[in-house]
Amino acid sequence: MDLVVDNLAVARGGLTVLEGVSFSVEPGQALILRGPNGVGKTTLLRTLAGLQPAVAGSISAPPESLTYAAHADGLKAVLTVEENLQFWAAIHGVGGVTDAMAQMNLTDLRARRAANLSAGQKRRLGLARLLVTGRAIWVLDEPTVSLDTASVALFAGVVRAHLGAGGMVLIATHIDLGLTEAAVLDLGPFKAKAPVATGGGFDEAFT
Repeated sequence: MDLVVDNLAVARGGLTVLEGVSFSVEPGQALILRGPNGVGKTTLLRTLAGLQPAVAGSISAPPESLTYAAHADGLKAVLTVEENLQFWAAIHGVGGVTDAMAQMNLTDLRARRAANLSAGQKRRLGLARLLVTGRAIWVLDEPTVSLDTASVALFAGVVRAHLGAGGMVLIATHIDLGLTEAAVLDLGPFKAKAPVATGGGFDEAFT
């Protein structure tokens, strides 16, 4: 089943920032979201992930099919690399921890606490969580922050493998991941024509 977004409007800080957003992603497809800072990419992704309500429109996806990776790595500092992945695998009821470490080049770090990892290593561990969720749809907000060139290429390979297995990926990024097969959606044309108050007061400044 596809991810289908129809005439979606989303808000930040009580103001509508995007409206009329429509797209679909099929199994095996990737969609890259583009647009200037502040256009509403993170707000859109948070809405898709169910972390905030939409102002208007609809989102259709299979139940329990979506996982979201934001700017934060979501790690427990006192746990090792392997223990962090075991924690997330247990939550989602799946395994694959050893394979996830191998795919993200973390095997040699399996016994190291997350607190003692470099920024790039923490990011790779945070992204490795995607591989133990068992979810088909990955919603990713600037996933390559803190990654060096080699790690970006490594992650692009992981994304391709997920697509090859019938997964779907939605990515907001300014970085060229080399995914030439991915479709691109510019959010600029969907920017709300004028700020529209929604009555809410949610502030995403620190998400």
